[in-house]
Amino acid sequence: MGWLKGVDFAAAVFLLLAVLLMDSASGIGVNWGTQVQHPLPAATVVKMLKENGFQKVKLFDADSTILNALRNSGIQVMVGIPNDMLSTLANSVQSAEKWVAKNVSAHVSSNVDIRYVAVGNEPFLSTYNGSFEGLTLPALQNIQAALVKAGLSSQVKVTVPLNADVYESPTNIPSQGDLRANIRDNMVQIIKFLNDNGSPFTVNIYPFISLYGHTDFPFDYAFFNGYSSPINDNEKIYQDMFSANYDTLVWTLQKNGFGNMSIIVGEIGWPTDGDQNANIQNAQRFNQGFMSRYLSGQGTPMRSGPVDAYIFGLIDEDGKSTQPGNFERHWGLFFFDGKPKYQLNLTANSNGLVAASNVKYLARQWCVLSSSASLDDPQVGPSVTYACENADCTSLGYGTSCGNLDALGNISYAFNSYYQMQNQLETACKFPNLSVVTRTDPSPSSGDCKFRIMIDTPVVVGTSVGSLQKSVSFLLFLFLFVSTTM
Repeated sequence: MGWLKGVDFAAAVFLLLAVLLMDSASGIGVNWGTQVQHPLPAATVVKMLKENGFQKVKLFDADSTILNALRNSGIQVMVGIPNDMLSTLANSVQSAEKWVAKNVSAHVSSNVDIRYVAVGNEPFLSTYNGSFEGLTLPALQNIQAALVKAGLSSQVKVTVPLNADVYESPTNIPSQGDLRANIRDNMVQIIKFLNDNGSPFTVNIYPFISLYGHTDFPFDYAFFNGYSSPINDNEKIYQDMFSANYDTLVWTLQKNGFGNMSIIVGEIGWPTDGDQNANIQNAQRFNQGFMSRYLSGQGTPMRSGPVDAYIFGLIDEDGKSTQPGNFERHWGLFFFDGKPKYQLNLTANSNGLVAASNVKYLARQWCVLSSSASLDDPQVGPSVTYACENADCTSLGYGTSCGNLDALGNISYAFNSYYQMQNQLETACKFPNLSVVTRTDPSPSSGDCKFRIMIDTPVVVGTSVGSLQKSVSFLLFLFLFVSTTM
């Protein structure tokens, strides 16, 4: 019967490998950003994560409410350290130990499955002008030392999410890739430290950003199908930018002595608004294209097998800076209220995204331009400017979801955005002789443009203070207008 035991053992090994591959293929992660004015309850989001099959979540800080909600969820967690904390952590081992004790040890002991600590977020972006170049490695070292002291270094690994611009290829051929010259020495030290401690290289890859603002970039190359002029790199064929970018990193690591280092794609996705190429159709094409390859276990020409990745992002963030572009507030797979934007299959047996449950909304009413108002009223311009500066008008403009609105529609959209952001306060629809509350939905009958109704979220101290400040500011705005017209 020895041969039978051998067959049983081989079958068991095969089954185990199959399970591991299935788990890897279905274990897509997602970025949970929290720069939102009206956040869904953390418990609601965790339920949504589980119902959509997300097995990993990447956070940009270590919010205790979110981490507590992730207890016993079965979801693996990457907690984040913001860039503005790097200086403190780089210059004080004690600060690093306190941070780990509060934000890692305390939650691990409460059954939060923390696997990684992300030290900083894209700290070497050129827009930072080198501010974090001398801080990232020391902060990384101190957090690692704190994890060792806490007895967690085998369970929790450190990493640094980096933008793909830390490496480059002068010809866009992957095999010619290498580290960016001006940060090369620093990057080699960081990569060596990560590698020595069994930690991964985390990179954010965004084909959309390559397409954004570059009219000569081949449109179809940003996606996973349809590109007719693939790149041939020594018989390795690249039909999409993601694979080429990823393998440029593989070549870069290999050239610097780290060819076997594991890689995590910390962010990958496509926005749905705020730019002519940011729309629901393109986002669905890109994300489903990526997920189809992911689920099939297809890697890249240089590395076969499933890619370890986190989609960016989970929910739209209307509090994000628009300095990089208006699209920044529209990366979510879900709208601010947890409703899916489009059909997307995240697992082999998926029937699409599952919406957040039990979401409550404010009353079905909108603030719009009054029919008696005149476009020639001198208060129109300043009123719209004020509304957009204190709300979100990134869906207005050329190529956006509401880009086809006329002047009246644009004004109404701005007024309503501010009104909803202010929780439908009566005073928030008092633009002088211009605005009125309506119970008739002003959204166009066709297209993707929607005049949103805000969700009803619990009032917290920080939110109420912020709302109070904006309300006082708005009353001052009204007072100044009244004063100048008397």
